[in-house]
Amino acid sequence: MFVKLSQISILAFSLLLFGCSDTQDQSKGSAFQGQKIGVLYVSHGGFETYGEKQIWDSTMQIFSYDQNSPVYQQILWNADYWPQLLRFGNASKEIGKYSFEYKRIGGVDPYPESKRQTTAALRSVLTSYENRLGVDFIVDSMTWISPNPGELANPRMLYNPGVPNGTPLRYCGSGDPSWSLCDPDRYNVDGPIERMLKSGVDRIILIDLTTAGARFSKTYDVYTTARKVIDDYNKSQQTEVTIEWVNDPKELMIGSYPTKPKGWTRSTGIPEENPLLDHSKFPNPVISDLRLAQFQVEGIEAEFDAEIALENTGVLMVNHGILAMNQVFDPKINDTRILNQNIKDLLLKKHPQMQAKNILGGWFGDMVRNELVKPGPPAFTQFERTREMRGENLGYILLHDTQNQMPQGDWGFRYWQALEQLKNNGVQHIVVVFPQIMENSVLNLVEVPNQIAKEIGYSNWSKIEQLDFTIYPEVGHPFADYWGIWVKKMCKVSSDPEQRKPCCFKMGGCANGQPYPPPRQAPMNERRDDLDPSLAFDVSHFGHLGYDSEFGMPSESQPVQKQYTGTWSMWKVTDDHRAVAEFLADKVVEHLETHW
Repeated sequence: MFVKLSQISILAFSLLLFGCSDTQDQSKGSAFQGQKIGVLYVSHGGFETYGEKQIWDSTMQIFSYDQNSPVYQQILWNADYWPQLLRFGNASKEIGKYSFEYKRIGGVDPYPESKRQTTAALRSVLTSYENRLGVDFIVDSMTWISPNPGELANPRMLYNPGVPNGTPLRYCGSGDPSWSLCDPDRYNVDGPIERMLKSGVDRIILIDLTTAGARFSKTYDVYTTARKVIDDYNKSQQTEVTIEWVNDPKELMIGSYPTKPKGWTRSTGIPEENPLLDHSKFPNPVISDLRLAQFQVEGIEAEFDAEIALENTGVLMVNHGILAMNQVFDPKINDTRILNQNIKDLLLKKHPQMQAKNILGGWFGDMVRNELVKPGPPAFTQFERTREMRGENLGYILLHDTQNQMPQGDWGFRYWQALEQLKNNGVQHIVVVFPQIMENSVLNLVEVPNQIAKEIGYSNWSKIEQLDFTIYPEVGHPFADYWGIWVKKMCKVSSDPEQRKPCCFKMGGCANGQPYPPPRQAPMNERRDDLDPSLAFDVSHFGHLGYDSEFGMPSESQPVQKQYTGTWSMWKVTDDHRAVAEFLADKVVEHLETHW
């Protein structure tokens, strides 16, 4: 264990030293007379290795973008709360989930390395355009969250208190090994915007794959934070540096952002004034480009089963929603529908044997209002996770600037509903794709496979006989015994509610007499928290869909009742970072040529 932790610590230290691009090294120098253009590849961000520090920093970074949230106002710069932060909210759930996911893939998430390779390739590709365009490109990466604050749009936004009498954010914890190389001044550094400004850029261009090109509130956070840094710089230096976002050239999100009350954020509640703009008049040139869809199509094709006819092959596109209330300015759901449709159209064009009815979208589950709950601490809401919504909270799917409309038709399913439809359509092989991501991470390597397996089983996963000990070093596969491994393990006994026994997380029941699924532990008039055992699902041999315990026991050897009888697999995420960089560079150049 000591050796393994030491290796991870060395990795973290190396990233702090070398994680940021040196913009000065990219410059052509003072003799160059052309325009100097900064290009920032924006992605979601996330931690490469798991630890308490990574969870702590990510939590602080997430809340730093919402100045109206209680965490921002009361905790972010309150040193008394810092050691207790991971005891609040859903921290216990996130700790349980990520500790399992990172362990399952050997401790290192591949996403950050993919991002570095794509950024390096983008730098190389754009350099080849410089002479033709007569410009000097300075390329760097920027993320919404990061264990390396130098990747944030404005790291000092966290360091310097945003509330009166706040304490500069200089916390370093103890106990967990992840704190061993902690720098208390890690947020008192320049971000990519400041580095570019110091290098003398004339304009900065953002190209965004935070959710595979779809516009999203998280990139809006990054973009508006960057704009403020640039505005402040221009005022102090008497300059006119500009910033543009390739994915939103006509600024739909800026134009449709609520105007009253001033400084509105989702924590404020329903806005008083909200400009309504027509999404169709503000196109996203990245999401609409068929080359973007083609990356996902190739990953789907790689997982076709040669023994299953394409007419009997299904494709399920799973996607996350937006944050509640953000439909007033966030077009992520609209943009995602465009990407989904492009993928479907390309598949049907390339493979006319496929059936349109077997290519469907499926959103994740969402929180549900419990009218019996009286809002109070700690959450102050009636919304809670439910078993019917698979214990999830990432499926808020209202379309931008509509009267609370949701996607319909092929794109209107929850993922378990889409799986049920494909099963009923008689498909014999399903390829699951998550179009909103472009890099491998614990999300598609562990989380989504478990979510799918609890519905249609792990025994019919196409790789179950060819275990992969490269990706999953310990066991060769991504599957947990049950999904919801973070929930509490002890449940009430029906005959004596004061007594507790281990919960049953196994379809068919357990020897101790506890029922499956575990009953709701919270009273109906109290909000069910994220750790309620009723939110966990057995990751069984052939899944929950089509099975009813009233008609007999499940089988470990074959599907019973109406369980899915086919196979399924996850699509292959592209690892051609050069090709992705070439696509991004083309979109940057197209933007430049139309916005000189």
